[in-house]
Amino acid sequence: MQNNQSIVFIGATGAVGSITLHQLLSDENTSRILTLGRRTIEIEETSKILHQAVIDIHDPTSYADLIVDYDIAICTLGVGEPSKISKADFIAIDKTAVLHFAKICREKGVRHFHLLSSVGTSSTSKNYYLRTKGELHEELIKLNFDSLSIYQPSMILTPQNRYGWTQAIFLKVWPKLDFIFQKGWRKYRGIKVDMLGKAIANNVSLEQQGIEYLQYDDFLRLQS
Repeated sequence: MQNNQSIVFIGATGAVGSITLHQLLSDENTSRILTLGRRTIEIEETSKILHQAVIDIHDPTSYADLIVDYDIAICTLGVGEPSKISKADFIAIDKTAVLHFAKICREKGVRHFHLLSSVGTSSTSKNYYLRTKGELHEELIKLNFDSLSIYQPSMILTPQNRYGWTQAIFLKVWPKLDFIFQKGWRKYRGIKVDMLGKAIANNVSLEQQGIEYLQYDDFLRLQS
């Protein structure tokens, strides 16, 4: 376990990020957390270890000076519904902004970088969504963090439908498909958002070295 872990966090206002943040705030191993985002986060209880900064995610100079003496970086930044925006805007958020953040973190001495990504990513995929994320993985590897954790969920199951009728269908149907996703296909099973957030928070506290890719069964393992 890592004690007195200091964390810089971008994307903490999202569905997964907000759960991860609340888990970490209650973790006795966490000494301080800095959240970077386009808005502040409302939390029910005052926390002495939480610091928030409103930044421009597309301009690393708006936050570079804030990242001082942090060991761990978490990025759950991403577009919730890529089909609703242009490919250029998707790439700007899901790849370019993330890479800017990662580079600053590396320059500032962050040792362990955590990225929320997706199952099926590949830089050679014909699907631009999966290809963009696969390209990002390759760029992050080149930065040579001491540890790099990449979380690859399939369908993230949220309590509420956030993006319209398409998501409503998936949220209703996907959990019923577990019987199809067996053995090597288990990684495509849907994961509840609270379980995914908890898995990320629990994994942050573990000492890691090198690159790890975490999928469905890993998320289950990290619940305790």
